Amino acid sequence: MIERTPDVFKQKQNIDVHTEHEALEIDRTGRRVRVRDLKTGTETWEPFDQLVLATGTTVIRPPVPGIDASGVYGLKTLEDGFRIIRAIEEERPARAVIVGGGYIGIEMAEAMLNLGCEVSLVDMLPQVMGTLDADMAEPVSDALRRAGVSLYLEERLEGFESPDGKIKGVLTDKRALPADIAILGIGVRPNTHLAGEAGIPLGFKDAIKVNDRLETGVEGVWAAGDCAEVFHLISRRPFWVAMGTVANKTGRVAGINIGGGDVRFPGVLGTAITKFKDTEIARTGLQERELKDSGIDYVSRAINAKARAGYFPGSGPIRVKLYAEKGSGRLLGGQIVGARGSAKRIDIIATALHAGMTVSDIIDLDLGYAPPFSSAWDPVHIAARQTAKQV
Repeated sequence: MIERTPDVFKQKQNIDVHTEHEALEIDRTGRRVRVRDLKTGTETWEPFDQLVLATGTTVIRPPVPGIDASGVYGLKTLEDGFRIIRAIEEERPARAVIVGGGYIGIEMAEAMLNLGCEVSLVDMLPQVMGTLDADMAEPVSDALRRAGVSLYLEERLEGFESPDGKIKGVLTDKRALPADIAILGIGVRPNTHLAGEAGIPLGFKDAIKVNDRLETGVEGVWAAGDCAEVFHLISRRPFWVAMGTVANKTGRVAGINIGGGDVRFPGVLGTAITKFKDTEIARTGLQERELKDSGIDYVSRAINAKARAGYFPGSGPIRVKLYAEKGSGRLLGGQIVGARGSAKRIDIIATALHAGMTVSDIIDLDLGYAPPFSSAWDPVHIAARQTAKQV
């Protein structure tokens, strides 16, 4: 992230930045945007020749009792994080409940443990990390439990106990969990209300529909970042993912094209990486559920190995799972869960996916080897060999 003040934008790029201003309405016919100054309440119309929509996402806040109670926090922006930090410093909560077991959920579980809280995590799915296959998510659940997190899976959020306006507990369809603070990690959705009201076409999951130049269906209107639809390189279908990497790349493409260039954004693989304590987690391409939905005939294989040479001190476990198209052997996706040094291997798999490689091609990759980093046959090599046998 690069943070700049409005003054720096003006001095270096000659860009006028208006913070604490809210866009209220897009007038497509008049080529203008209605804007409110949040400090003064004054509303003005700003004309445009080219308009870029980069409205990001909205935190999912289910309409359950107590959702607006003090002590219930969503997490999307830096300011959200600062707000939570201030609350922890001032109120010293002892019991934290995380709602949602995705990326934000497990990262917040680690943070709250590090702050000395007793941590519970609730998710309506039968596993944490829904973007992983069940067998790959299980080691993540094990790591959470070993660290002291109480997991309550297949439990649906029903509300928050807040008799005096401040959270006292989290209610699921099976129990009541005492809580001094609750963090919503349920997810986000594209923030496209403004675009939709203006009649700008929406697409997959209500993200703004764009072509590979990031143009919307309205001339002179562009969309980039977490509010925009993208294209999945493996399923060959429209897709949506809220990732800083994708947001930066699509913003670059839109900017170059608005400036008179002609570049294209080819698409994404859904590559993602995170960790919980010493357990690293990564995935790219399609997972089993998506492969079944796509109708692609596939094979898969998961292997267990060591993240470093097995005889090297501190070597920990790693599990790698690959998918390949039946017959051709074309790589379709991969997942990794393991000890320190495991997760960035996902970049090997992501690069192979971009290149259209087969699992047999991966066997021949000249990857770096030294005992502190890997065995002579890297775990990705081993997974590729085992998967190739089934093709």
